[in-house]
Amino acid sequence: MKFLFIVQGEGRGHLTQAITLEEILRRNGHEVVEVLVGKSSSRRLPGFFNRSIHAPVKRFVSPNFLPTPANKRVSLMRSVAYNLMKLPVYMNSINYIRQRIKVSGADRVINFYELLTGLTYFLFRPSVPQICIGHQYLFLHKSFEFPKADKVSLALLKFFTALTSLGAKERLALSFRHMNDDPQNHIRVIPPLLRKEVTLHEPYSGDYIHGYMVNAGFSENVMKWHRKHPGIPLRFFWDKWEEEPVKRVDDTLSFYQLDDVEFLRQMAGCKAYASTAGFESVCEAMYLGKPILMVPAHIEQDCNAYDASKSGAGIISSDFSLQQLLEFAEDYHPNRDFVYWVRGAEYTLLNLLENDSSNYPQTLFNEMYLVEEFI
Repeated sequence: MKFLFIVQGEGRGHLTQAITLEEILRRNGHEVVEVLVGKSSSRRLPGFFNRSIHAPVKRFVSPNFLPTPANKRVSLMRSVAYNLMKLPVYMNSINYIRQRIKVSGADRVINFYELLTGLTYFLFRPSVPQICIGHQYLFLHKSFEFPKADKVSLALLKFFTALTSLGAKERLALSFRHMNDDPQNHIRVIPPLLRKEVTLHEPYSGDYIHGYMVNAGFSENVMKWHRKHPGIPLRFFWDKWEEEPVKRVDDTLSFYQLDDVEFLRQMAGCKAYASTAGFESVCEAMYLGKPILMVPAHIEQDCNAYDASKSGAGIISSDFSLQQLLEFAEDYHPNRDFVYWVRGAEYTLLNLLENDSSNYPQTLFNEMYLVEEFI
Protein backbone atom coordinates (compact mmCIF):
# COMPACT_ATOMS: atom_id res chain seq x y z
CA MET A 1 0.00 0.00 0.00
CA LYS A 2 0.90 3.67 -0.32
CA PHE A 3 1.00 5.87 2.76
CA LEU A 4 1.07 9.64 3.24
CA PHE A 5 2.50 10.87 6.56
CA ILE A 6 1.46 14.18 8.15
CA VAL A 7 3.64 15.00 11.15
CA GLN A 8 3.55 17.59 13.91
CA GLY A 9 6.99 19.19 13.84
CA GLU A 10 7.30 20.09 17.54
CA GLY A 11 10.10 18.38 19.49
CA ARG A 12 11.60 15.12 18.25
CA GLY A 13 9.05 12.48 19.30
CA HIS A 14 6.64 12.54 16.35
CA LEU A 15 9.55 12.92 13.93
CA THR A 16 11.36 9.80 15.17
CA GLN A 17 8.07 7.88 15.22
CA ALA A 18 7.56 8.78 11.55
CA ILE A 19 11.08 7.61 10.71
CA THR A 20 10.49 4.32 12.53
CA LEU A 21 7.14 3.64 10.89
CA GLU A 22 8.56 4.38 7.43
CA GLU A 23 11.34 1.84 8.09
CA ILE A 24 8.77 -0.78 9.13
CA LEU A 25 6.54 -0.16 6.11
CA ARG A 26 9.40 -0.18 3.59
CA ARG A 27 10.80 -3.35 5.11
CA ASN A 28 7.43 -5.03 4.56
CA GLY A 29 6.87 -3.99 0.96
CA HIS A 30 4.87 -0.79 1.41
CA GLU A 31 5.67 2.76 0.28
CA VAL A 32 5.55 6.17 1.96
CA VAL A 33 4.89 8.49 -0.96
CA GLU A 34 5.29 11.80 0.87
CA VAL A 35 5.83 13.30 4.32
CA LEU A 36 4.19 16.61 5.26
CA VAL A 37 5.69 18.26 8.35
CA GLY A 38 4.22 21.20 10.25
CA LYS A 39 6.60 24.12 10.73
CA SER A 40 6.64 27.29 12.82
CA SER A 41 8.89 30.28 13.40
CA SER A 42 10.01 28.98 16.81
CA ARG A 43 11.05 25.46 15.73
CA ARG A 44 13.50 24.13 13.19
CA LEU A 45 13.35 20.72 11.54
CA PRO A 46 16.29 18.71 12.94
CA GLY A 47 18.87 17.57 10.41
CA PHE A 48 18.55 13.93 11.47
CA PHE A 49 15.00 13.83 10.09
CA ASN A 50 15.96 14.85 6.56
CA ARG A 51 18.89 12.42 6.66
CA SER A 52 16.79 9.49 7.84
CA ILE A 53 13.49 9.77 5.98
CA HIS A 54 13.36 8.38 2.44
CA ALA A 55 10.13 9.90 1.14
CA PRO A 56 10.00 13.49 -0.17
CA VAL A 57 9.46 15.97 2.69
CA LYS A 58 7.23 19.01 2.29
CA ARG A 59 6.55 21.72 4.89
CA PHE A 60 3.45 23.70 5.82
CA VAL A 61 2.80 26.34 8.46
CA SER A 62 1.20 24.83 11.56
CA PRO A 63 0.13 26.05 15.02
CA ASN A 64 2.65 25.81 17.82
CA PHE A 65 2.97 26.68 21.49
CA LEU A 66 5.09 29.57 22.61
CA PRO A 67 7.18 29.27 25.78
CA THR A 68 6.98 31.77 28.61
CA PRO A 69 9.39 34.74 28.51
CA ALA A 70 11.78 32.64 30.62
CA ASN A 71 11.61 30.00 27.85
CA LYS A 72 10.62 27.18 30.19
CA ARG A 73 6.97 26.16 30.50
CA VAL A 74 4.51 26.80 27.70
CA SER A 75 2.48 30.03 27.84
CA LEU A 76 -1.14 29.17 27.03
CA MET A 77 -2.41 32.75 26.68
CA ARG A 78 0.47 33.88 24.45
CA SER A 79 0.08 30.78 22.30
CA VAL A 80 -3.68 31.17 21.80
CA ALA A 81 -3.36 34.88 20.93
CA TYR A 82 -0.50 34.20 18.51
CA ASN A 83 -2.25 31.36 16.73
CA LEU A 84 -5.59 33.19 16.43
CA MET A 85 -3.82 35.94 14.50
CA LYS A 86 -2.51 33.34 12.04
CA LEU A 87 -5.83 31.66 11.23
CA PRO A 88 -5.79 32.79 7.54
CA VAL A 89 -2.34 31.24 7.16
CA TYR A 90 -3.56 27.99 8.71
CA MET A 91 -6.50 27.88 6.29
CA ASN A 92 -3.97 27.97 3.45
CA SER A 93 -2.19 25.04 5.10
CA ILE A 94 -5.45 23.11 5.38
CA ASN A 95 -6.08 23.59 1.67
CA TYR A 96 -2.53 22.49 0.96
CA ILE A 97 -2.98 19.29 3.03
CA ARG A 98 -6.24 18.60 1.21
CA GLN A 99 -4.49 18.97 -2.14
CA ARG A 100 -1.57 16.69 -1.19
CA ILE A 101 -3.95 13.97 0.05
CA LYS A 102 -5.80 14.14 -3.28
CA VAL A 103 -2.79 14.04 -5.61
CA SER A 104 -0.50 11.71 -3.62
CA GLY A 105 -2.34 8.54 -4.57
CA ALA A 106 -2.06 7.32 -0.96
CA ASP A 107 -4.20 4.46 0.32
CA ARG A 108 -3.85 5.64 3.93
CA VAL A 109 -3.02 8.92 5.66
CA ILE A 110 -1.03 8.48 8.86
CA ASN A 111 -1.46 11.49 11.13
CA PHE A 112 1.19 11.99 13.81
CA TYR A 113 -0.83 14.34 16.05
CA GLU A 114 -1.02 17.24 13.60
CA LEU A 115 -4.01 19.47 14.36
CA LEU A 116 -4.53 20.72 10.81
CA THR A 117 -4.96 17.16 9.54
CA GLY A 118 -7.98 16.66 11.77
CA LEU A 119 -9.42 20.01 10.67
CA THR A 120 -8.83 19.10 7.01
CA TYR A 121 -10.85 15.92 7.46
CA PHE A 122 -13.58 17.79 9.34
CA LEU A 123 -13.95 20.50 6.70
CA PHE A 124 -13.41 18.53 3.48
CA ARG A 125 -13.98 14.84 4.33
CA PRO A 126 -11.21 13.32 2.14
CA SER A 127 -12.00 9.77 1.03
CA VAL A 128 -8.57 8.38 1.97
CA PRO A 129 -8.77 6.71 5.41
CA GLN A 130 -6.92 8.57 8.19
CA ILE A 131 -5.20 6.70 11.02
CA CYS A 132 -3.84 8.70 13.97
CA ILE A 133 -0.74 7.63 15.90
CA GLY A 134 0.54 9.16 19.12
CA HIS A 135 0.79 8.53 22.83
CA GLN A 136 -1.56 11.49 23.39
CA TYR A 137 -4.55 9.38 22.31
CA LEU A 138 -4.24 7.55 25.61
CA PHE A 139 -5.61 10.76 27.17
CA LEU A 140 -8.96 9.87 25.56
CA HIS A 141 -8.86 6.29 26.88
CA LYS A 142 -11.54 5.58 29.45
CA SER A 143 -9.02 3.94 31.84
CA PHE A 144 -6.17 6.45 31.63
CA GLU A 145 -5.22 7.96 35.00
CA PHE A 146 -4.33 11.66 35.02
CA PRO A 147 -2.12 13.44 37.54
CA LYS A 148 -3.55 16.02 39.89
CA ALA A 149 -3.58 19.07 37.67
CA ASP A 150 -5.72 22.01 36.64
CA LYS A 151 -9.02 20.59 35.36
CA VAL A 152 -9.37 23.25 32.68
CA SER A 153 -5.92 22.46 31.29
CA LEU A 154 -6.71 18.73 31.25
CA ALA A 155 -10.03 19.35 29.51
CA LEU A 156 -8.33 21.50 26.88
CA LEU A 157 -5.65 18.86 26.36
CA LYS A 158 -8.28 16.19 25.75
CA PHE A 159 -10.19 18.52 23.47
CA PHE A 160 -7.11 19.35 21.41
CA THR A 161 -6.29 15.64 21.11
CA ALA A 162 -9.82 14.94 19.85
CA LEU A 163 -9.45 17.75 17.29
CA THR A 164 -6.28 16.24 15.84
CA SER A 165 -8.14 13.01 15.13
CA LEU A 166 -11.36 14.34 13.61
CA GLY A 167 -12.39 12.06 10.78
CA ALA A 168 -9.94 9.31 11.77
CA LYS A 169 -10.85 5.67 11.32
CA GLU A 170 -8.65 4.64 14.24
CA ARG A 171 -6.55 6.10 17.04
CA LEU A 172 -3.40 4.11 17.77
CA ALA A 173 -2.27 5.12 21.26
CA LEU A 174 1.39 4.50 22.10
CA SER A 175 1.75 3.40 25.72
CA PHE A 176 4.46 2.66 28.28
CA ARG A 177 2.68 -0.61 29.09
CA HIS A 178 -0.09 -2.89 27.93
CA MET A 179 -3.66 -1.65 28.37
CA ASN A 180 -6.92 -2.98 27.00
CA ASP A 181 -8.27 -1.30 23.87
CA ASP A 182 -11.10 1.20 24.21
CA PRO A 183 -13.45 0.44 21.27
CA GLN A 184 -16.00 3.04 22.37
CA ASN A 185 -13.42 5.80 21.81
CA HIS A 186 -11.84 4.08 18.76
CA ILE A 187 -8.55 3.60 20.63
CA ARG A 188 -6.16 0.69 20.17
CA VAL A 189 -3.23 0.59 22.61
CA ILE A 190 0.09 -0.30 20.99
CA PRO A 191 3.79 -0.36 22.02
CA PRO A 192 6.05 2.67 21.48
CA LEU A 193 7.64 3.16 18.06
CA LEU A 194 11.35 3.17 18.85
CA ARG A 195 13.95 3.43 16.12
CA LYS A 196 16.02 0.30 15.45
CA GLU A 197 19.14 2.28 16.39
CA VAL A 198 17.91 2.28 19.99
CA THR A 199 17.72 -1.51 20.05
CA LEU A 200 21.19 -1.84 18.51
CA HIS A 201 22.96 0.16 21.24
CA GLU A 202 24.64 -1.80 24.02
CA PRO A 203 23.96 0.24 27.17
CA TYR A 204 26.62 0.76 29.84
CA SER A 205 26.88 3.03 32.86
CA GLY A 206 29.27 5.95 32.39
CA ASP A 207 30.04 8.78 34.79
CA TYR A 208 27.92 11.55 33.22
CA ILE A 209 24.29 12.68 33.31
CA HIS A 210 22.64 12.91 29.90
CA GLY A 211 19.73 15.26 29.24
CA TYR A 212 17.30 16.85 26.81
CA MET A 213 15.27 20.05 27.20
CA VAL A 214 12.61 21.08 24.69
CA ASN A 215 12.78 24.69 25.92
CA ALA A 216 16.28 26.10 26.28
CA GLY A 217 15.35 28.25 29.30
CA PHE A 218 15.83 25.21 31.52
CA SER A 219 19.57 25.51 30.86
CA GLU A 220 19.66 28.09 33.68
CA ASN A 221 18.58 25.39 36.15
CA VAL A 222 21.24 23.03 34.83
CA MET A 223 24.03 25.61 35.06
CA LYS A 224 22.95 26.65 38.56
CA TRP A 225 23.17 23.02 39.72
CA HIS A 226 26.45 22.58 37.87
CA ARG A 227 28.09 25.49 39.72
CA LYS A 228 27.38 23.69 42.99
CA HIS A 229 28.49 20.27 41.68
CA PRO A 230 31.24 20.97 39.10
CA GLY A 231 32.77 17.51 39.44
CA ILE A 232 29.79 15.66 37.90
CA PRO A 233 29.90 15.62 34.07
CA LEU A 234 26.72 16.86 32.33
CA ARG A 235 25.86 16.50 28.63
CA PHE A 236 22.59 18.17 27.63
CA PHE A 237 20.84 18.47 24.27
CA TRP A 238 18.66 21.47 23.39
CA ASP A 239 17.11 23.22 20.38
CA LYS A 240 18.93 26.55 20.72
CA TRP A 241 19.82 26.77 17.04
CA GLU A 242 21.68 30.09 17.28
CA GLU A 243 24.42 28.39 19.33
CA GLU A 244 27.29 26.32 17.93
CA PRO A 245 26.80 22.53 17.48
CA VAL A 246 28.52 21.88 20.82
CA LYS A 247 28.62 24.65 23.40
CA ARG A 248 31.33 23.65 25.84
CA VAL A 249 30.81 25.62 29.06
CA ASP A 250 33.74 23.98 30.86
CA ASP A 251 35.39 20.58 31.25
CA THR A 252 32.27 18.93 32.71
CA LEU A 253 29.30 20.76 31.12
CA SER A 254 28.41 20.82 27.42
CA PHE A 255 25.23 21.66 25.49
CA TYR A 256 24.63 19.92 22.15
CA GLN A 257 22.44 20.73 19.18
CA LEU A 258 19.85 18.02 18.63
CA ASP A 259 21.39 15.20 16.58
CA ASP A 260 19.67 11.84 16.89
CA VAL A 261 22.74 9.67 16.28
CA GLU A 262 24.80 11.51 18.89
CA PHE A 263 21.82 11.74 21.23
CA LEU A 264 21.36 7.96 21.33
CA ARG A 265 25.08 7.32 21.63
CA GLN A 266 25.28 9.62 24.64
CA MET A 267 22.19 8.06 26.19
CA ALA A 268 23.54 4.52 25.86
CA GLY A 269 26.59 5.38 27.97
CA CYS A 270 25.13 7.73 30.56
CA LYS A 271 24.73 7.16 34.28
CA ALA A 272 21.24 8.69 34.31
CA TYR A 273 18.93 10.76 32.12
CA ALA A 274 17.16 14.09 32.78
CA SER A 275 14.41 15.26 30.42
CA THR A 276 11.45 17.58 29.96
CA ALA A 277 9.31 14.39 29.85
CA GLY A 278 8.80 13.98 26.11
CA PHE A 279 7.31 10.55 25.50
CA GLU A 280 9.85 9.36 22.94
CA SER A 281 13.05 10.06 24.85
CA VAL A 282 11.58 8.66 28.08
CA CYS A 283 10.81 5.43 26.20
CA GLU A 284 14.35 5.31 24.81
CA ALA A 285 15.83 5.73 28.28
CA MET A 286 13.53 3.04 29.67
CA TYR A 287 14.55 0.64 26.89
CA LEU A 288 18.23 1.26 27.61
CA GLY A 289 17.66 0.81 31.35
CA LYS A 290 18.48 4.37 32.45
CA PRO A 291 16.99 6.04 35.56
CA ILE A 292 15.09 9.20 34.60
CA LEU A 293 14.37 12.62 36.08
CA MET A 294 11.33 14.17 34.36
CA VAL A 295 10.78 17.96 34.39
CA PRO A 296 7.51 18.62 32.50
CA ALA A 297 7.29 21.77 30.35
CA HIS A 298 3.49 21.71 29.80
CA ILE A 299 0.34 19.81 30.74
CA GLU A 300 0.90 17.06 28.18
CA GLN A 301 4.30 16.31 29.67
CA ASP A 302 2.80 16.42 33.16
CA CYS A 303 0.64 13.49 32.04
CA ASN A 304 3.60 11.72 30.40
CA ALA A 305 5.71 12.04 33.53
CA TYR A 306 2.96 10.77 35.82
CA ASP A 307 2.24 7.79 33.57
CA ALA A 308 5.95 6.94 33.18
CA SER A 309 6.52 7.10 36.93
CA LYS A 310 3.72 4.54 37.37
CA SER A 311 5.75 2.24 35.10
CA GLY A 312 8.83 2.67 37.30
CA ALA A 313 10.71 4.87 34.81
CA GLY A 314 11.83 7.56 37.22
CA ILE A 315 10.93 10.56 39.32
CA ILE A 316 9.26 13.94 38.66
CA SER A 317 10.56 17.39 39.57
CA SER A 318 9.67 21.02 38.85
CA ASP A 319 13.26 21.81 37.84
CA PHE A 320 16.52 20.07 36.96
CA SER A 321 17.45 19.15 40.52
CA LEU A 322 19.93 16.49 39.50
CA GLN A 323 20.80 15.46 43.05
CA GLN A 324 17.40 13.77 43.26
CA LEU A 325 18.22 11.84 40.10
CA LEU A 326 21.56 10.62 41.43
CA GLU A 327 19.91 9.41 44.64
CA PHE A 328 17.16 7.65 42.68
CA ALA A 329 19.74 6.01 40.41
CA GLU A 330 21.41 4.22 43.34
CA ASP A 331 18.41 1.90 43.82
CA TYR A 332 16.99 1.89 40.31
CA HIS A 333 16.12 -1.41 38.58
CA PRO A 334 15.31 -1.45 34.83
CA ASN A 335 11.84 -2.57 33.71
CA ARG A 336 12.47 -5.61 31.51
CA ASP A 337 8.76 -6.01 30.73
CA PHE A 338 8.96 -2.70 28.87
CA VAL A 339 11.65 -4.10 26.55
CA TYR A 340 9.47 -7.09 25.62
CA TRP A 341 6.48 -4.77 25.10
CA VAL A 342 8.45 -2.56 22.69
CA ARG A 343 9.67 -5.54 20.65
CA GLY A 344 6.08 -6.37 19.69
CA ALA A 345 5.47 -3.00 18.03
CA GLU A 346 6.18 -3.98 14.41
CA TYR A 347 3.90 -7.01 14.37
CA THR A 348 1.09 -5.12 16.11
CA LEU A 349 1.29 -2.11 13.79
CA LEU A 350 1.44 -4.07 10.57
CA ASN A 351 -1.55 -6.12 11.62
CA LEU A 352 -3.55 -2.93 12.14
CA LEU A 353 -2.36 -0.90 9.15
CA GLU A 354 -2.72 -3.71 6.62
CA ASN A 355 -6.30 -4.30 7.66
CA ASP A 356 -8.91 -3.54 5.01
CA SER A 357 -10.30 -0.04 5.59
CA SER A 358 -13.83 -1.37 5.15
CA ASN A 359 -13.44 -3.13 8.49
CA TYR A 360 -12.75 0.07 10.39
CA PRO A 361 -15.52 1.41 12.63
CA GLN A 362 -17.34 4.64 11.73
CA THR A 363 -15.40 7.89 11.60
CA LEU A 364 -15.04 10.25 14.52
CA PHE A 365 -16.85 13.34 13.25
CA ASN A 366 -19.21 13.32 16.23
CA GLU A 367 -16.52 14.53 18.63
CA MET A 368 -16.75 18.31 18.45
CA TYR A 369 -16.36 20.79 21.28
CA LEU A 370 -16.40 24.56 21.76
CA VAL A 371 -12.89 25.37 22.95
CA GLU A 372 -9.48 25.11 21.34
CA GLU A 373 -5.92 24.74 22.60
CA PHE A 374 -2.70 24.11 20.68
CA ILE A 375 -0.45 21.74 22.63
